[in-house]
Amino acid sequence: MTLGAKCNHFNNDHVVSEYAEVTARDRSPPGLMARLSFSCLLPASWHFSVSLFSLGVSLRQCLLFLACFLLVFLAMLHMEHWRSGHRAGQHDKYLSIVETMEATDVANPSLNFGVVVDCGSSGSRVFVYYWPPHNGNPHSLLDIRQMRDHSRTPVVKKIKPGISTLALTPDKASDYLQPLLSFAAGHIPRKKHKETPLYILCTAGMRMLPERKDHSWHCFPAHKFSLSQQEAILEDLITDVPVAFDFLFSSSHAEVISGKQEGEDAVVKVSPGTQNQQPISRKRTVGIIDMGGASLQIAYEVPSAITFTSPEQEEAAKSLLAEFNLGCDVEHTQHVYRVYVTTFLGFGGNMARQRYEDLLVNSSYSRSRLTGDQTGMSVSTPYPEPCLPVGLTDSVHRGGQTVFLRGHGDWLKCQEVVRPFLEESNNNISLAGVYQAPIDFHNSEFYGFSEFYYCTEDLLRIGGLYDSTKYTRAATDYCATKWSILKQRFKSSLYAPQADLSRLKYQCFKSAWMYEVLHSGFKFPKDYTNLKTAQLVYDKEVQWTLGAILFKTRFLPLRDLQQEAFRPSHSSWLRFSFVYNHYLFFACILVVLLAIFLYILRLRRIHQRELRQAETLDLLWVEEGEPLTG
Repeated sequence: MTLGAKCNHFNNDHVVSEYAEVTARDRSPPGLMARLSFSCLLPASWHFSVSLFSLGVSLRQCLLFLACFLLVFLAMLHMEHWRSGHRAGQHDKYLSIVETMEATDVANPSLNFGVVVDCGSSGSRVFVYYWPPHNGNPHSLLDIRQMRDHSRTPVVKKIKPGISTLALTPDKASDYLQPLLSFAAGHIPRKKHKETPLYILCTAGMRMLPERKDHSWHCFPAHKFSLSQQEAILEDLITDVPVAFDFLFSSSHAEVISGKQEGEDAVVKVSPGTQNQQPISRKRTVGIIDMGGASLQIAYEVPSAITFTSPEQEEAAKSLLAEFNLGCDVEHTQHVYRVYVTTFLGFGGNMARQRYEDLLVNSSYSRSRLTGDQTGMSVSTPYPEPCLPVGLTDSVHRGGQTVFLRGHGDWLKCQEVVRPFLEESNNNISLAGVYQAPIDFHNSEFYGFSEFYYCTEDLLRIGGLYDSTKYTRAATDYCATKWSILKQRFKSSLYAPQADLSRLKYQCFKSAWMYEVLHSGFKFPKDYTNLKTAQLVYDKEVQWTLGAILFKTRFLPLRDLQQEAFRPSHSSWLRFSFVYNHYLFFACILVVLLAIFLYILRLRRIHQRELRQAETLDLLWVEEGEPLTG
């Protein structure tokens, strides 16, 4: 049955005619087939017709279909969100690495800065670091990065010689560091100086100064005559540095650090030091071996409890095992680390060579006395030296004595003559008879820096993943090469740019020393495959100074968290608003769709009611005998 209705509306010269036509069955079966259309009879050029609703299924089927569609839609969105989050995580990790290689935005007012001066045995270096505000997570450390200038070069400067050379003139210590501190100050915005911590940390060179009071300093305040050489140098720094620079600097920021302080995606189980606490699982840390000119350091985490064989051994281990918390307060045990760390003075590459040459002089002197030469001033017969390249002639001067050397380039023999300098004994004792905590070589990873990298890379060009067999072959070949050939290769720039004649001369000795330290001293297996020699990690120079500033600033996140607690509470609402909650957003979409669907159902009921009323009118008109129109 068809019902037609026309309604005319006049408005000035415009005539709008609306026409609604609905075609339906007299009775709607369960599988309803209905069509609603709206037409507007405007002027001919304006005529259009729009279909709004077409339904060919039952209400129950429609609701079921809509629910299934929404569930599939939400599942697909959730999966896409997870994939995009995973990709975003990888992308953010990549961006983080790239960002650390970019020039530091010193104009960013939210950045914080820190300065560390490493006063070593052969020279001093200043490092400038920066970090953004703490992220608010109490389990996270500061994201400290090395500062880079406008040319993307790390902000580092080195001067020579070491600060320990000022032992007799400690009043010049602040003048000695002035170029380094001025360099750092020039890279940090001046308005940030007062809040930039400065740490002056002295290592092996200062530790080797005699612990005695020296009265030979001239023109020095009388009250400082009672100080040791170390204390006098530090006193000068503490007094004069704050006068010339506005950095955040106090007496506790300048010190001669102990060997324990200088040292530091597999999973390990960590046994906390406190009792009645369950072991926790976390990512495996890496161990560090660093050989400088005067000293040698090793540091690695000891995740499990240690069993000692004797009270003496336990007592000796106490000074070498450091347990510290890098979290922002003592309650966060997730960042508690038990680390074995020690420094061996005199075991650096240069000092080991010096001790070895002392032995050669003493041996030659004793030999000359046995042969009847009572002068003891010179030994003219060249001493066969297995740790120098073949054909190299050299001389050693000690206390008025001179010993002449001629290189034989025998690397295996060189290993034999340097091994006694390690002074090791059994499996629990490493170099110089010092206790060594056990290393899980099956689940560990180590990095070798400084001399470990130079020995493998500068001349042998095999830096990176360490292979003892490959290293032995390369070192043997180098030692057996004639000195004239080595110099010719050096002149032809066939070695690393940082290699010099001193490296060329003592490479044979230092390569044997490094090998013996690693395998005879620290007991690393010769088939160990998780040692990497490196100078840069992710294009960043790894220095103990980065660990030092991380340790020194470990309480700064707590300060940021406390400041966060005093901010207006509405800021937390922003973080949890529906804009960032896609589940609430999908729920809103579902509510809107259901509302639309219910509205359409309501229109359908209205249409059915009007249809029944029209049928009733038709019957009345038929009974009265009036013809139907339209």
